[in-house]
Amino acid sequence: MKNLSRTVVLGCGLVILTGCGADEIVSPGTGGNITINNPAAPPPPPPPPPPTTVTPAGACPTITDPQGLTDRGTISGPTGTYRVCELPARFNVSTTLPYISGLLYFINGRVDVGTDGGPTPDASDGATDTNVTLTFEPGVIAYARGSSFLMVNRGNKISAVGTPARPIIFTSQDNVAGFNNENSSGQWGGVVLGGRAPVTDCRAPGATPGTIQCERQVEGAAQPAVFGGATTNDNSGTMRYVQIRYSGFVLSGDNELQSLTTGGTGTGTQFSHIMSYNSSDDGVEFFGGFVNMKNLIVVGSEDDSLDVDTGVKANLQYVLVAQRASAADGLIEGDSTNANIDNTPRTNLQLVNATMIQRRNNDQAIRLRGGMDAAIVNSVIVDASEAGTPCLRIDDAQTIRAANAGLDDKGPPVFQSTVFACRTAFRAGGGGVTLDNTQAIFNAGANNSANFTSTLTMTFVNGANETAVPAFNPTSLSSFFDAVTYIGAVRNASDTWYEGWTCNSAALNLGTNSGACTSLPVYS
Repeated sequence: MKNLSRTVVLGCGLVILTGCGADEIVSPGTGGNITINNPAAPPPPPPPPPPTTVTPAGACPTITDPQGLTDRGTISGPTGTYRVCELPARFNVSTTLPYISGLLYFINGRVDVGTDGGPTPDASDGATDTNVTLTFEPGVIAYARGSSFLMVNRGNKISAVGTPARPIIFTSQDNVAGFNNENSSGQWGGVVLGGRAPVTDCRAPGATPGTIQCERQVEGAAQPAVFGGATTNDNSGTMRYVQIRYSGFVLSGDNELQSLTTGGTGTGTQFSHIMSYNSSDDGVEFFGGFVNMKNLIVVGSEDDSLDVDTGVKANLQYVLVAQRASAADGLIEGDSTNANIDNTPRTNLQLVNATMIQRRNNDQAIRLRGGMDAAIVNSVIVDASEAGTPCLRIDDAQTIRAANAGLDDKGPPVFQSTVFACRTAFRAGGGGVTLDNTQAIFNAGANNSANFTSTLTMTFVNGANETAVPAFNPTSLSSFFDAVTYIGAVRNASDTWYEGWTCNSAALNLGTNSGACTSLPVYS
């Protein structure tokens, strides 16, 4: 009985507990309520520091040129206030423009580097070289407005050698003031290099193309700015890790400057890591002479992204082009159809490892004409325009005829390991070149595709389909080119040659770099 009683009592206790709800569990003296004291909230994090802005340098530096720099006070914008140091109208002795925090150099009107030394390197043409070199230190920013431009004359040089972390920037006054948006352009002239290498389409009647009698006037220059000669190894200097923004001022009609213009530059001139951003004319234009360049980026140009003319021999590797949908013409325009179609030297564009994005509706993305030679290899051409733009047009019977060494003619254009991701691959050209002619020329190369499906990532980085295309060895075209095992400008995500020295925009995001193209970098 005792054991039974204990069992009954224990069972009742369990029943009682089972029936107890949360309101029935109380602590003595609390009246049934439990107070929980949470730990104090941590203090909010401190606000982020305000954006770094610059303060103006105290004065303009002393330079070698006796004309010196003119202190124009200060200019302010979103990135701070800067001392403005105006460049002289002409540099008469070799001069270095140092990088100084809070200081900008002002290109006011035409600024000449040296005096034109004529078409020969000696005084036989009646001119003596001034041998001026204008040097820009890494990180230097120079700005201009209106028809202002920098002119490197024959017999003189530019040394604009930036670094991946501190590019040299040529830009507009509106960019400094913070007035620009994604579609701003045409706010100043640009950078022009004149040399003594051979050119065609001579300005003097009766002059023989490719000789010292054959000279040309810089397109867009109001005053004489002449180039041309017969010195193939002429040297106009070095440009490396350079941005040129918002250029292309229109002087009249079709007469305008663009971002980077070369005229008769020789093989001694060195180019690499050049970015052209939002030029209202061509992204870059090369007239005659020689241009050997690696790592070229053209974003947002409003005419052709790449224009070659008047006998230039251009070797370009690792070329990245992206248009704006709101304003652009073609990706490539080669030479002109005119009465000088068989002048020599003949224009020859050799384009290797390019990735080019056509975003604006146009008659064609690539136009080869005027009897020019061309080789486009290891390249990716993408039509992203709304209505669809044909990839390739070839004009003139002279452009597709057989090779003729006497005419400096290498024969029809060459395509190797090049792919077209276009709704329409080809279109008929003028001068007797049919659509079938163009298609046959393209199909004659190995590993080409006119019906390619792009798998590019980040707009321009190779995906699986691009990686699968066998590459062509471009060293057979020129020893200037690197032997590569891939097509396109950017092999994969670990290939980041475009980072650091560039700027970003809605048209093309290039990752970690100097920041937005609408702003100026601020260096610590």
